[in-house]
Amino acid sequence: MPIRRFGGHRSLVSHAPKLSYGYTKMNVSKSGCRVFSANSTTAGAELAKKITERLGVELGKAVVYQESDKETRVDVKESVRGQDIFIIQTIPRDVNTAIMELLVMSYALKTSCANNIIGVIPYFPYSKQCKMRKRGSIVCKLLAAMLAKAGLTQIITMDLHQKEIQGFFTFPVDNLRASPFLIQYIQEEIPDYRNAVIVAKSPSAAKRAQSYAERLRLGLAVIHGEADHSESDMADGRHSPPLSRTTTGHKGLQLPFMMAKEKPPITVVGDVGGRIAIIVDDMIDEVEDFVATAEILKARGAYKIYVMATHGLLSADAPRLIEESAIDEVKSYPVLRAVSYYPEKRLNQMH
Repeated sequence: MPIRRFGGHRSLVSHAPKLSYGYTKMNVSKSGCRVFSANSTTAGAELAKKITERLGVELGKAVVYQESDKETRVDVKESVRGQDIFIIQTIPRDVNTAIMELLVMSYALKTSCANNIIGVIPYFPYSKQCKMRKRGSIVCKLLAAMLAKAGLTQIITMDLHQKEIQGFFTFPVDNLRASPFLIQYIQEEIPDYRNAVIVAKSPSAAKRAQSYAERLRLGLAVIHGEADHSESDMADGRHSPPLSRTTTGHKGLQLPFMMAKEKPPITVVGDVGGRIAIIVDDMIDEVEDFVATAEILKARGAYKIYVMATHGLLSADAPRLIEESAIDEVKSYPVLRAVSYYPEKRLNQMH
């Protein structure tokens, strides 16, 4: 089954205003605006090139590379004093290196007296670590503080994993939406989409799925429950606090018995029999949940299954698992995340 991605970064590029100043390239010294690429990968340079061509500006001169000891070095090759700077940064498989590139470039521009530094980050990393898990940490909040300290004054991103992540930042966040383009694709490219049903693979994804269903005037189905012995049992604190009545410090105080949470077996809330099932989410990374959902939907009578997601990360063995699953097609926006890691036969299908 084909794995496809939308081309051209339409959400970040095609709807940007066209600048008309009577000449091909903007005179950046007069406009006070520059665009730099903070990514040392080919994919990041490609996105930066598309954006600058659309805006009619020249890409800022800077060198981003790794030293022999893997330290990140950024050399800005021109004056940015008093100017507004946009830093384009995509996230390859080496997430931590990409973050360091962004931090070092932001700090270099800050110490070079740039006026405003705006980060353009289509997929915001560590966004899945935005909630406390037992004795873990909210890494997304830490990253937001690091970006502010490095000198960023604003970021432009796309479909944050949770909208509440914007509250971690001390500067403005533009959280763009991919849903208008995904909805347009459903209407124009999926035959007989009126016979489709929008599916949320978990109750937590139901709100996003409901938004799609209401805009498309389609039905909604939700996958509820989970398989036995799920790895998320401990991660979400389902067995915490421990099942104990004992207390310390107050002899006469006794807490009520704490019952552990238990989810029911997997069920489908909604009718998918004889319908096209369209699973929607903000990202598709590890695909085990999508594959399991597709199998359930197929068993319930869905005759074709699509997966629509903004960020197609597809880590590890995700392409192979999708190829062997009941999923018919996967549609996602290209966030230029390690495209070169895919086999050649998939490159032709994805662009």
